[in-house]
Amino acid sequence: MQPADKRYLGAGLTEEGCNFAIWAAAADAVELCLFDEVNGKMIETRYSLGHRDGPIFHGYLKGIKAGQRYGYRVYGPWDPASGWRFNPNKLLIDPYAHRLTGEMKYSPEIYGHVASDLLGSGDITIRDERDSAGFVPYSVVTEINVPRINRLNTPWRETVIYEAHVRGLTQFNESIPEEDRGTFKALGHESTIHYLRDLGVTALELLPIHAFESEPFIHSRGRINHWGYNAIAFSAPHNPYAATDDPVSELQEAVAKLHDAGIEVILDVVYNHTAEGGPGGPTLSWRGIDSKAFYRRSTGDNYLDFTGCGNTVDSRRPFVHRMIIDSLYFWSEVIGIDGFRFDLATALARTDQGILTNSSLMMAITSDPKLRDRKLIAEPWDIGGYALGDFHHPWREWNDHYRDSMRQFWLVNPSRKFSEGVGDVASRMSGSHDIFYYRGPTSSINFLTAHDGFTLRDLVSYNSKHNEPNGEENRDGADSNRSWNLGEEGPSSDERINALRLRLQKSMMATLLLSAGVPMLTMGDEVSRSQAGSNNAYSLPLTSDISTLAGPDAFFGGWALNWNTSHEEEEMFETTKLLIALRKKYLSHVTKEFFTGEMDLGTNRKDLAWFRRNGEEMNHEHWQDPGRDHLAMFVEASIGHALYVVLNADWESENFILPSAKWGTSYRCIFDSSSNLTDFEPRIEAPGGLTKVSPHTAQVWLVNRE
Repeated sequence: MQPADKRYLGAGLTEEGCNFAIWAAAADAVELCLFDEVNGKMIETRYSLGHRDGPIFHGYLKGIKAGQRYGYRVYGPWDPASGWRFNPNKLLIDPYAHRLTGEMKYSPEIYGHVASDLLGSGDITIRDERDSAGFVPYSVVTEINVPRINRLNTPWRETVIYEAHVRGLTQFNESIPEEDRGTFKALGHESTIHYLRDLGVTALELLPIHAFESEPFIHSRGRINHWGYNAIAFSAPHNPYAATDDPVSELQEAVAKLHDAGIEVILDVVYNHTAEGGPGGPTLSWRGIDSKAFYRRSTGDNYLDFTGCGNTVDSRRPFVHRMIIDSLYFWSEVIGIDGFRFDLATALARTDQGILTNSSLMMAITSDPKLRDRKLIAEPWDIGGYALGDFHHPWREWNDHYRDSMRQFWLVNPSRKFSEGVGDVASRMSGSHDIFYYRGPTSSINFLTAHDGFTLRDLVSYNSKHNEPNGEENRDGADSNRSWNLGEEGPSSDERINALRLRLQKSMMATLLLSAGVPMLTMGDEVSRSQAGSNNAYSLPLTSDISTLAGPDAFFGGWALNWNTSHEEEEMFETTKLLIALRKKYLSHVTKEFFTGEMDLGTNRKDLAWFRRNGEEMNHEHWQDPGRDHLAMFVEASIGHALYVVLNADWESENFILPSAKWGTSYRCIFDSSSNLTDFEPRIEAPGGLTKVSPHTAQVWLVNRE
């Protein structure tokens, strides 16, 4: 083999062949393995990467074209006590691959040690001599074309995020050809785009789309990893999500169509751990290339696990920095992705001194001339640490304080009375100044639900989690959910309970979409999607045809969006659509900075004020009342108006007196969560007028200031 262009890792095509380069600092030797199918059999040809510059092994082969299957075998010491697990009998995925092919076969051959079953049982100190080729996916040489990207750069203050699953979003959309449903191609279908535009969201945030595999223990239970938080290649689109044999181009085209429709695309990226698990896990890529460099450990073969997944990627290492940055560049500059939500971001920010949100990796991302302009979102916790509010500009953060406060306020189970006082509700609705005081309200990603946890409908339908289908005896998933079933667990035939459940969903959605901060909706909450009480719906039954899954074992079909909505579900959709429209028209331009709450000498009004039922402003004593379950917010809005938002979380109807003429000349009720939109008739009241607010209800009044 000739020397390759070692500046670029991975497999880089030229007009006459392909450069291959891999970082393997501690290896003694590396073999490039090419695979070709001949008469139904896979033939392997090995080439020694005999050219080495420091940690990089490289070589150039003429005649290689796009579509060539390959992998690596890496030679070095087998010394588990010291952390070394080199095993050339195991075919390794290229960490820089942009496409994989072939299915994982769960068998003892995928383990570096001598295993006796698909779970890897056996002595993890003895090296296995069986060949794993044919049992693990192949890397594929991929032609990469860099497109012209139509960057929307939607301001944060105008952003409304919709978190969705590639397959779940489109699998049951009958407007899409059946063979394309649940794929990257379906994301760019006109019906998908129409749905998102009609709803009014500005950004589609996708659960992981990098290549991933199910954990062996999940597979052993007859299930698959549905969410995808188990990467085997950071820079390769998940092949089963592709409708064509060119997933990169397919994804590029879908992203471009979404951009043309005014919708940004954000990816949930998982760089904190890999699918190789702990020391006894399978050897698929990184462990066989350099186990000590890629994974954090205390000593020798003892892994440090801050992710709950068996390993933690060692983000302190310079090459790990490069690998993550290069991966982000692929998604951003080749695919056209507009932003990233970093799963368990604190695990990536961990240094020898603990969690440092200005660690070298975090600073490398935020100082990069391209990446710093992407939308960067941190999940500010891992299983061993919590850092909400500690990330630096331009990072935004998932705000679980917002989630918990709003659930606690609205879901007032009589046996668990709200006790924190409404001051916390006011802080969250006004942008969480106490957390993000120097960064502005758009630093807060506000959410009521996410993929991880109950859906909005299940929050008002279940007191307890029901994760039995996962096969873990309901031990998985959070035990504390701040949910409330309104007296009956699960689906109900009681129309009163069903009406209250719908009302609460609408009230909570109103709170989310009329709060300062960046709202994030979870796929299906806009149509009352249920997961049958599962708050950890990460796995589905093992089947070759996932499109047929429905019924209790698939969370009543709740793993995917229902495109054939009932009257109740349509009511929820139209409510969400209306509230997003109200946000865009009246609030998006006034929530870039924190409200001051101070009197404007020109208007003699405050930009933000909080009121009691009697139409008077709250004072210190009222904020301290732990039994208060109602609140009213006045906020100066754009286009010469203000909004007056009334929240009643009580079991009883409450009368509210509207503020005096000092705050506005007239009040027009434009939303009431206790009324169906088809029956709702806006009404006008004078300052000081009376409005009756039903139980568990949010009302929105448009205040005329002329």
